[in-house]
Amino acid sequence: MEMEQLLSMGFPSELAAQALAATGGKSTVKATEWILSQTSHPHPNNSPNGSSFQQPKLDRFFHFPSSKPKQEPSSPSNSPTQTTTAPPPPPPHHQVLSAQTPPPSKRPKVFAPSPPSNPHNHTISNDEPLAERMRPRTIDDVIGQDLLLSQNSLLRSAIRCSRIPSIILWGPPGTGKTSIARAIVTSANSQGSSSYRFVSLSAVTCGVKDVRDAFEDARKFKLKNSKRTVLFLDEVHRFNKSQQDSFLPVIEDGTIVFIGATTENPSFHLVTPLLSRCRVLTLSPLKPHHVQTILKRAVNDPDKGLSKSLGSLRVDVSEDAVEFLSTNCDGDARVALNALEISAVAAAARVGSDGDLRLASVALDDAKEALQSKHLAYDRAGEEHYNLISALHKSMRGSDADASIYWLVRMLEGGEQPLYIARRLVRFASEDVGLADPLALNQAVACYQACHFLGMPECNVILAQCVAYLALAPKSISVYRAMGAAQKVVRESVGQNEGVPLHLRNAPTKLMKELGYGKDYIYTPDNPTANQSFLPPSLQGYKFLDWPASNANNG
Repeated sequence: MEMEQLLSMGFPSELAAQALAATGGKSTVKATEWILSQTSHPHPNNSPNGSSFQQPKLDRFFHFPSSKPKQEPSSPSNSPTQTTTAPPPPPPHHQVLSAQTPPPSKRPKVFAPSPPSNPHNHTISNDEPLAERMRPRTIDDVIGQDLLLSQNSLLRSAIRCSRIPSIILWGPPGTGKTSIARAIVTSANSQGSSSYRFVSLSAVTCGVKDVRDAFEDARKFKLKNSKRTVLFLDEVHRFNKSQQDSFLPVIEDGTIVFIGATTENPSFHLVTPLLSRCRVLTLSPLKPHHVQTILKRAVNDPDKGLSKSLGSLRVDVSEDAVEFLSTNCDGDARVALNALEISAVAAAARVGSDGDLRLASVALDDAKEALQSKHLAYDRAGEEHYNLISALHKSMRGSDADASIYWLVRMLEGGEQPLYIARRLVRFASEDVGLADPLALNQAVACYQACHFLGMPECNVILAQCVAYLALAPKSISVYRAMGAAQKVVRESVGQNEGVPLHLRNAPTKLMKELGYGKDYIYTPDNPTANQSFLPPSLQGYKFLDWPASNANNG
């Protein structure tokens, strides 16, 4: 094995045999090191025919950038009177691995050769993505969020006065949180004061040290230029409690103006002291007509729009494609712009070898291929999870089977575990259907067991059947209300929580019977009409379950 490896490196067989014999014959690395050390000091006996050996193929196992082209040694067959000289020692960056030398920390970079040029391939620009290039520069350029950016809104008033408050921008992805943050500063500085500097960080890539460095820079900048720093932190919900607390003193003393962006509910993910120092502004998903306006702006902008992604090609986008993207992006402008750029690149690839045709036409099929499938906004640990299960529960309570099945499918398509939904159906069967249809609980339990046996996707119909049954079943919350009333009595000690009356106690021993346990208890099956009390004395006459006596007797 070692001999084959040395021969594959280009060493002569005699020299390889000498190296293996000198190093014990068990390590290719040691043998290679021995050969290199021998060739660095030429000796007539080091190689056959009395000539020192030059390694012609060793460098192909290592790739290092070099400013000068390497000189290939001439072949012996081409030069019978070859004059051999010892090769120079390897430069410092040619590291030879050995048992004593630890391997380098990083692998050498391998540079792929450039593909042959094709005159029919149009060069695609490597600049920023279309969604990044099309960010609005000022508040007036922002499309959508009409309520948030109206003329009498908080933000507009703050910009006119050049007095930006600390805010939290909360909304779904692609609704303009980052763009609005940048536009606020640009618009405020355009009022003539230029009193703010914008610094952007992401909670995904930075830590407390980066944040503290930004605080220190903000202090120095304020002292030197009498200008404040607007610190924008994207994905602020990813910071833990102590990291969020680090913002409190610098917001309090005015060192920075804080603008945070989050897709998660601030009530759940941000600490209360931070919320008390900031105004929470809610962004809504963009309407389809807003997204259409953004897409058309990207198509028509000659400087930073879609044409810049296609090099020298012009682009034409059909109305059907724009309408499809704006309708199916779920109000996410970034998704729509990315899909538009991908569909334009696909259309450009079809231009092919027709040199006269310099127009890429984006059709509806290109838009469908670029968008693939809709992304459902759903997070099993986030707010949307609770929103959807609440919608399902309330739709079944309202006996709307159609809406109930719709919300069920939304949860399943979003990746929700079927057993979680089945557990909620079991609860619903008692809480909302209850005694009006006692068989509903059997249906729900059977649904849970079937989901456990089958799993997705086979159990989806079983869930739908149970949801429809519960939605159409008669409803009664008498048991649910009875539980609530009894809990209130027990927790507030209305009945003083005294002991169990003696006649209701069990008397398994002679001593207990002598103490009166079970005395005067009337066995109800023998005397159904007997007047007997079962509540403690302090709760006599309390009524928890509101259910007709006739129904109770029939049950």
